[in-house]
Amino acid sequence: MTSSVENNLTDAQNELYGWIKEYMKNFQHSPSIRQMMQAMGLKSPAPIQSRLKHLQEKGYISWQEGKARTMQIVDEIVEGVPIMGSVAAGGLIETFADVNENLDISDVLQKKDVFALTVNGDSMIDACIADGDMVLMEPIKDSYSLRNGTIVSAMVPGLGTTLKYFFKRGEKIFLEAANPAYEPIELNLNEVVFQGKLLAVWRKL
Repeated sequence: MTSSVENNLTDAQNELYGWIKEYMKNFQHSPSIRQMMQAMGLKSPAPIQSRLKHLQEKGYISWQEGKARTMQIVDEIVEGVPIMGSVAAGGLIETFADVNENLDISDVLQKKDVFALTVNGDSMIDACIADGDMVLMEPIKDSYSLRNGTIVSAMVPGLGTTLKYFFKRGEKIFLEAANPAYEPIELNLNEVVFQGKLLAVWRKL
């Protein structure tokens, strides 16, 4: 299968993603697996589940595998900033509602290709990034220029997209949480794809 240059999706994944977005725009809820099978002309749920898994790993949707009705797609957060999907940050926490400062992102929006991700989980809680927050990210063009301690969104095989602190020690990459309950993820450089580095956190109160 060929890949779409614009969004790094295969043709089949892109077709399903476009159909899901249109469906959710029209009906305000996510479609069932059976509806997706019918729309794609498929007789088995396996190809749909595979495409959904890849869409989640690439940061375009958030869903609980096997439960299509839990799917979420968010198109935009503020002017000019597309929300590209969700990023994993561990388990569940209570929603924080004690922040009373407004975030001025006018300087952030002037940067090129800024995108946003929805945070799922509490592994970055000690960095003041909570479950349900939006993180504004700047694309990483050269991973070799990343500084230790930078918060990045990274695609990790088998784990999908995750938000963590970046550290390089010798020939190894470590993605470390801001929560002592989570162990560091140790990888070789060629095993991870860095999507972006943190610019700002957006929290709806």
